[in-house]
Amino acid sequence: MIEVDGLCKTFHDTAGRPVRAVDGVSFTARPGEILGLLGPNGAGKTTTLRILCTLLKPTAGTARVAGFDVVAQADDVRHHVGFLSATTGVYDRMTALEMVDYYGRLHGLSGDKLSGRIAELFDALAMNDIRDVPGSKMSTGQKQKVSIARALVHDPPVLIFDEPTNGLDVLVQRSVLQQVRALRDRGKCIVYSTHIFREVEKLCDRVAIIHRGKVLDVGTLEELRERHGERDLEELFFGLIGGGGAAGEA
Repeated sequence: MIEVDGLCKTFHDTAGRPVRAVDGVSFTARPGEILGLLGPNGAGKTTTLRILCTLLKPTAGTARVAGFDVVAQADDVRHHVGFLSATTGVYDRMTALEMVDYYGRLHGLSGDKLSGRIAELFDALAMNDIRDVPGSKMSTGQKQKVSIARALVHDPPVLIFDEPTNGLDVLVQRSVLQQVRALRDRGKCIVYSTHIFREVEKLCDRVAIIHRGKVLDVGTLEELRERHGERDLEELFFGLIGGGGAAGEA
């Protein structure tokens, strides 16, 4: 469902020097699977995901989402992917219903099909109590629910989550993780970027450890533990990237 091969992305710093944010990244993600991208801030996770969502074009390499090339078939990719991050904003003057309806129409939904889909999402995410609440009056958790609903409104087969629990309280974090698991169980192909070890252990079927733009290893947690002779994920991670640090810094 997602095939990434030799993906590279180069930016330039203020002095005009090239900086490679993504350096030969390769991985696959399958339907009914959560692939975790585990890495510290600045590892290249967000850049990789933005390429998959067609927000950035790669410098080299290829990526296909739901069978479509992210460069040559960008419009098709957008119709088959839903994207959510911790920084996804909501519009202050639009209600929850208006926002989800608006994004549904952007994806070509209308009439009974759109209204039925909205009703389904509002029930599943327990959002009926905020359907007429404007963004400016919502709590952080309520805003995140709206962001999830609008990412799912067109029922995409591929979902990309970029550190979606950052800044959320523990109750909302738990709700988000439950929703991600439910989506996996419905057969969605999910890429989940995080720097939180416990989220990887709770959620991910396979993990790609990424550091300084490179994927260092990919596999199930059990495969990674066996290959590196380390049961503790945090110690395994720091051993791979060649550094020390306190828990949660990755």
